[in-house]
Amino acid sequence: LRMLQVKLIVTGDDFGYCPRRNQGIVDCFLAGAVSNVSLLVNGSAAADAAKLARRYNIPIGLHANLSEGSPVCEELRTNSSLLNQDGFFHGKMGFRTALSKGLLNMSEVKQELKAQVELFCKLTGHLPPHMDGHQHIHVLPEVRHVFAEVLEEYGIKYTRVPIEPGLHNCDWIPPALMDFYLGVEEDSFNTVDVFTRHGIRWPDIYIGLSTMGKNMSVGNIWSAIDTAIVEFTSRTPSPQTRTVTIELMVHPGYPSVPPVGGCGEGPDDFSQSWERLHELQTLIKPELQSHYKTRNIQLCSFKDL
Repeated sequence: LRMLQVKLIVTGDDFGYCPRRNQGIVDCFLAGAVSNVSLLVNGSAAADAAKLARRYNIPIGLHANLSEGSPVCEELRTNSSLLNQDGFFHGKMGFRTALSKGLLNMSEVKQELKAQVELFCKLTGHLPPHMDGHQHIHVLPEVRHVFAEVLEEYGIKYTRVPIEPGLHNCDWIPPALMDFYLGVEEDSFNTVDVFTRHGIRWPDIYIGLSTMGKNMSVGNIWSAIDTAIVEFTSRTPSPQTRTVTIELMVHPGYPSVPPVGGCGEGPDDFSQSWERLHELQTLIKPELQSHYKTRNIQLCSFKDL
């Protein structure tokens, strides 16, 4: 394992959610703890986030959002299948329920995804090198096909497929959350063929569900990486000769203070909690950084793959 070259992309999700989230992610980037960010273009501080990324040269991709806040496409802000009766997206679970009942119009899904890519380009001046889904909506049935078409149309090469090795052994995850994660995993397995057919790529290994919020520690980031590498090398012929790529999904930031933040309806509970700060403080610990060095792990972004 020591000989294996590991490229690690540490992605700070929800960039643009609020000024305090932006500041926390930038602080992590400047500390060498985050190497890549994923922008919510409908976030209340998205324009500010894009400016910060330009100022500090932070590699930035798109965090496509169909579940929280308001659409960026004007036409879809009134009378669209993507909205609940309050005029906002259906929410993390509400989106999944509406989808399973056949209530979502896939052409509207496509229209909004394209509008988000266009707005990303307007804010940053370039196409996103990678594009994933807020609350993992991009691997859901039906949505996965539309998502793949949009990536192919724009020539966006990379995405995220949230299948985490060792997830089943994480006994600290509460049952309700584990059920959600196992649903995400199943949807991801069913998405692999679709993304492959459209020529879309993703890192060899994904980590991030087992290390979210209060569950994050230097130790469990390490064991997640080690578990994943062991599993990967066991099913890959002659791995010594190659590089393994890993994406670690993180959500650092300083807690949101209402009413500032969110994607149109104010900040959610997770964004206001101490868990964001806990992630930030864990990620910048020197022992985590020094461990990367001893293990021949190089932090990079999708552009470097």
